[in-house]
Amino acid sequence: MTDAKLDLDAIEALNARLIRGMEYEKSRGGPPAGFPALPEIPGGRYLDPAFLEAEWQALWKKSWLYACHEDELPEPGSYLLWKNTGSPILIVRGGDGRIRAFYNTCRHRGAPLVKDAEGQARGLVCSYHGWTYDLEGNLVSLRDKRDFVDLDTSCRSLIPVRCEQLGKWVFVSEDPDAAPLLDYLGPMAVQLRQFQPERLRFVEKHGFDIACNVKVMMDAFLETYHVKSIHQHTVDRFIDSRGTAIELWENGHSIMCTPNRRDGWRDPGTVGVKHMDTVTDVPRIHNLSFNVFPNLVTPPHASGIPFLTFWPTGANTMRVECHWFSPDWGDGPLPEIWHTRIANFDRILFEDTQFAPFIQESVESPGFEGVLLSYQERRIYHWHEELDRRIRAAGAAVPEALMIDPALSRWCTPAPRAAE
Repeated sequence: MTDAKLDLDAIEALNARLIRGMEYEKSRGGPPAGFPALPEIPGGRYLDPAFLEAEWQALWKKSWLYACHEDELPEPGSYLLWKNTGSPILIVRGGDGRIRAFYNTCRHRGAPLVKDAEGQARGLVCSYHGWTYDLEGNLVSLRDKRDFVDLDTSCRSLIPVRCEQLGKWVFVSEDPDAAPLLDYLGPMAVQLRQFQPERLRFVEKHGFDIACNVKVMMDAFLETYHVKSIHQHTVDRFIDSRGTAIELWENGHSIMCTPNRRDGWRDPGTVGVKHMDTVTDVPRIHNLSFNVFPNLVTPPHASGIPFLTFWPTGANTMRVECHWFSPDWGDGPLPEIWHTRIANFDRILFEDTQFAPFIQESVESPGFEGVLLSYQERRIYHWHEELDRRIRAAGAAVPEALMIDPALSRWCTPAPRAAE
């Protein structure tokens, strides 16, 4: 199954809660009654080698992670070499049209099958000794088969990697025991379905390397508390960050919705492009942001969607990738407004990223003991709670002093799963 049904009742129920939430947030004088003082997040979670290794194994090696869009694999034999978790993973469209993922590792002596980041192939051939696999990963020929005693080629297919889809969005997981993608996404799949993931076209992708721990950057995209400082002349001019409504969902997912400062305001980048008629009023009028745990952030809109994905490349380095998707614009080239739109988005993204290396320097100093979070920053604590749940489930040995206490369970919103 690659899709979730359009559940308008669930979507409109969320919209109603978000509208009530934004009105409440703008009028409140403090946190709601009973909201806990969030325990400080220990600073060592951003620095300690043992903790970072536990995070790597329990999170990045076991989560469903966005990999690519179907349009990037347009025909049988189209492939991408994907390395964002450290493992070389080959994502390929088979002769049957299905997209699959395998480790880019020959079953003979471990040599790679492809070396280019992307390409087109009729079969997958190891350039070391010539072992050949079809596009479905089956070993179909090898040199000097007579010299291998009792070789059963059916047992030497490429090692698969879990690969499932929501519409045309392709996700992978290195955990063979991971729950199905739609079960993992739960209510996130329900909400994203209104943006027609089965029809969106791929526009482009690009990325930036940043000198900070990946959580430093992820934290920034889970709150609007920084908007008045970092985005004074851009985002803060049109959104009311004090009105941000938040929902926390199972599996670490979360959503926030921020109202505009004035009614009827429209992002100039959404004018002159096709809009999807299935998108409901709240994401048309306000500013949504989803976090698909652990590392996908998207502010979806009826006129198109960017995916931001955050990847650790070291203890104090990371990369952010921007993937853009558009409603079908018909024949001909991409409308020119898209180039302006992406450039404007990148300027705002630069405002977030330019400060990150300086934060990392401070995080590595004796002056950093931990992270103190407010009510409006609770999405960050929710993210860290899910990380700890994963680490404990994996039985990782990390200092207990670096783990955090669950504090937000009663503040999570029960939400429906994706319709079958």
